[in-house]
Amino acid sequence: MVFGKSSLELKVGIFVFVGLIILATFVLLIGNFKTWTSGYRINFVFNFVNGVKIGAPIRFAGVDVGEVRQIRFIFNPKESKTKVNIEGWINKEVMIPRDSTVWVNTLGLLGEKYIEIMPGKDFQNILAKDGSLEGVDPVPMHEVAVLARNIADDLETIIQRIKDKEGTIGRLLYDNRLYQEIAEMIKNKEGTIGKLFYDDSLYKEIEALIKDLRQHPWKLLKRTKQ
Repeated sequence: MVFGKSSLELKVGIFVFVGLIILATFVLLIGNFKTWTSGYRINFVFNFVNGVKIGAPIRFAGVDVGEVRQIRFIFNPKESKTKVNIEGWINKEVMIPRDSTVWVNTLGLLGEKYIEIMPGKDFQNILAKDGSLEGVDPVPMHEVAVLARNIADDLETIIQRIKDKEGTIGRLLYDNRLYQEIAEMIKNKEGTIGKLFYDDSLYKEIEALIKDLRQHPWKLLKRTKQ
């Protein structure tokens, strides 16, 4: 009986152990865990990162090549200001030129932030292990809101000026005197508008000018003597 009980416990223990291994493997695969992936560290320096978190993806030319491992503050003595240093882990086969552009991008509708790298052209000068790239700061939302508010205020001012019959558009919409002035100029054959309606000489001059430019287009590039 004792031997049978021990055998049953051994089988149950092996079954539980195998189940735990399968579960752990499944969790690691779902989480895209990269413990065994060989690669190297690089640093991205920003003034503002707009909510990037540890574990966020890093993309190179639109392809996932790594992830954010650490975020810390650093002090730049040359500029006398504090910046954000993002430490990333990049797959070893990825070569990043030093003239590449780095910025914070948004993924999907949920707004997850990640690091986007647009490859540069100087593949003779590759970023080495623990190297750094200066990132392009994202635009803070409060600046976008201020800009939108300023545009709305300007539009409101323009609309109010039109309602107050100010400017050319306001006069065209609300002041009949401008119509009368234009009609009078046309009727009296005065100015360019009147000539366009009644004087064929202006049409002939324009036609001759166009014909001359078609035959001698180089005149458009010729400088007028001072």
